[in-house]
Amino acid sequence: MEKLEQFFGVKEKGSTVRTEVMAGFTTFMATLFTIIAIPNMINGAFPVELREPGMVYAVFIAACFASAFGTLLKAFYAKIPFVQAPGMGLGSYFAGTVMGGMAIMAGADYLTHLQSYQMALAIVFIAGALFTLSTLFGIREAIVNAVPRNIKLAMGAGIGLFITLLGLRFSGIVINSPGTFVTMVNFSDVGLGMDYVGEVTGVFYGRRAMGAILAIVGLLLITILSIKKVKGAILIGVITTTVLNYLFGVVNLPENFSFNLGERFSYFFELSFFQFDFSFINSNTQWGTLLAFILAFLFVNMFDALGTIFGISAANGMVDEKGEAIGLEKGLTADAIGTAASGILGTSTVTTVVSSASGISEGGRTGLTSLVAAILFLFALVLAPFVVLIPNAAVAPALIYVGFLMVSHVKEVDFTDPTEAVPAFLTVVIMPLSFSIANGIAFGLISYIVIKACTGRIKDVKPLAVIIAALFVLQYIL
Repeated sequence: MEKLEQFFGVKEKGSTVRTEVMAGFTTFMATLFTIIAIPNMINGAFPVELREPGMVYAVFIAACFASAFGTLLKAFYAKIPFVQAPGMGLGSYFAGTVMGGMAIMAGADYLTHLQSYQMALAIVFIAGALFTLSTLFGIREAIVNAVPRNIKLAMGAGIGLFITLLGLRFSGIVINSPGTFVTMVNFSDVGLGMDYVGEVTGVFYGRRAMGAILAIVGLLLITILSIKKVKGAILIGVITTTVLNYLFGVVNLPENFSFNLGERFSYFFELSFFQFDFSFINSNTQWGTLLAFILAFLFVNMFDALGTIFGISAANGMVDEKGEAIGLEKGLTADAIGTAASGILGTSTVTTVVSSASGISEGGRTGLTSLVAAILFLFALVLAPFVVLIPNAAVAPALIYVGFLMVSHVKEVDFTDPTEAVPAFLTVVIMPLSFSIANGIAFGLISYIVIKACTGRIKDVKPLAVIIAALFVLQYIL
């Protein structure tokens, strides 16, 4: 223990081993819900009868390993009290947009759930490799500086709305409507039946109004517990909503439920581990779509990690004499490597998560906090048999609440200057309405350059921003 204390410089940072351990446990509890949510999001990308058996188990195990690996990098390489876990925004994008669009991008008539998933993993790996290279060659910093501040802020808000829309869809609160695209579920149909028809097979799926009501209850519970500063509020909300779904008969225990952990790991090795698929690169590939997918993963992860580490560090006095976040550069390198590892292990992109703030607020100041959290991520593997018991309607309140947290960034956007505000606004609204993070970034950046150029303020635009915007234009043309 003394060697760990010396290695991480616990005393030098004004902390204690006990404080660091408790901070690591607190961060783990605040982050666990993301590891539970991501498998359900990826599994829910396809209709029930088209899903790959065992996918939810494979992704859960992959998420645990990827979170542990990325967090160990934070602990031993960067030595900062932050954790990595699958990001909710990019997880939503991975499941809702990338997997759904893989057939079009690959020029195929149809792809199975497994093919779409494994091809999407290859794109995550490519983005991670590019992120790592950009970090090693100093390109990352130039990209971060080139994108206007207001668009960076708008990206967080846009992703928040994107996540919220997915949560509303998972809950059954918002459903498909032929006349108005979307509409509210009919709450008077409590327990009576089917709310929409599957787009692929025409099979009816039960979206009971009761499920939507319970999702609202879960959201209110999370909100109240968060206001009262209860630790693990989101996790408590997810578990409570899950129990209520079973008590009210909204969902039933799966017929193939088993405590066989070995079988769950077999799914991981068969479906996820080193199973990324590059076969989408062929003569029919839609290169513009592929470019959009890669750029979205690259930019969002880059800005997310930077904003999270800097923002939390600054708020807690973890900065040097120049005002820079301590360990920022190594922390971002850890994120880059973690992204590539996500594709190898079989989950959507891991990133530095905002829930790291929970442990830091408890006094965590060193990599020992991260080490404790990483060990707990590995212990979480024993929960693999139970992840299938959590319905999408129980994950929905967490998605909606995280969406609210992310949308709050919009208050920092400068709405007094239309040359800044309009591109930021387009970034925010295009993401959820086109169901694509990439489209939001593209519209925001392209409109920013055009507006600045036409109003005599082209000097505000960095040359690299023009190059990035040109790449986005190119992806629409190709």
